[in-house]
Amino acid sequence: MPTKIRLQRHGKKSKPIYKIVVADSRAKRDGKFIENLGQYNPNTNPATVELNFDRALDWVMKGAQPTNTALVLLKYKGVMMKKHLLGGVAKGAFNEEEAENRFEAWLTEKEEKINSKKDALSKAEQDDKKARLAAEKEISENRAKELANANAELAEEVEAVAEEAPATEEAPATEEAPATEEAPATEEAPATEEDPATEEAPATEEAPATEEAPAAEETPATEEAPATEEAPAAEEALATEEAPATEEAPANEEKKEDSAE
Repeated sequence: MPTKIRLQRHGKKSKPIYKIVVADSRAKRDGKFIENLGQYNPNTNPATVELNFDRALDWVMKGAQPTNTALVLLKYKGVMMKKHLLGGVAKGAFNEEEAENRFEAWLTEKEEKINSKKDALSKAEQDDKKARLAAEKEISENRAKELANANAELAEEVEAVAEEAPATEEAPATEEAPATEEAPATEEAPATEEDPATEEAPATEEAPATEEAPAAEETPATEEAPATEEAPAAEEALATEEAPATEEAPANEEKKEDSAE
């Protein structure tokens, strides 16, 4: 039965964690497996790899084929290096003690590389943190300076206003001197109005003698004296003036004619 060393996915959607398992090549990725060799967590930096070294080496020596990702992990942990050294021992290139010494030297070098990488990452993280703190400190200092300048300008403006204010603010003597307004002597002095001497002395006004003296008007002596109007004497006297004397005067004319004769 062909066997493979591969990964089974577990964990959350955005944070996967993989198990390193030995399973039948015909089984599903997340299906049944033969043996669990360890765990791989790519969410850390550097990645965390936990592996049962002896069992992984045994399966590799038996012919189990690792997938590409599993092969990288096995190399990372030194399984493939150990297999290479054991192959040299089997060929007689060197003995087992030499193989162990070489493997220990490789592990030491590998650990140094891993530790140096961790130190570099830690230093980079610290430098980044220091840079952020310095930037925040600079920003806070700039803000403090701006605030101090603003406060200084405000204090200068307040002092300038305080110096200029008394001249204009204390000058409302003329404004607060409504002596002329509060002196309603002339207004409250309706003495002249309440003086009935002058007010109640409408004798001349109440003396409608002249007004009520339409006696002359009501004395229709002249108006009711239609003596002249009713005096038809003059009109009747016209009867005499209708002097037909002139008309009847031909007597004189006749007399004149007789005398002429």
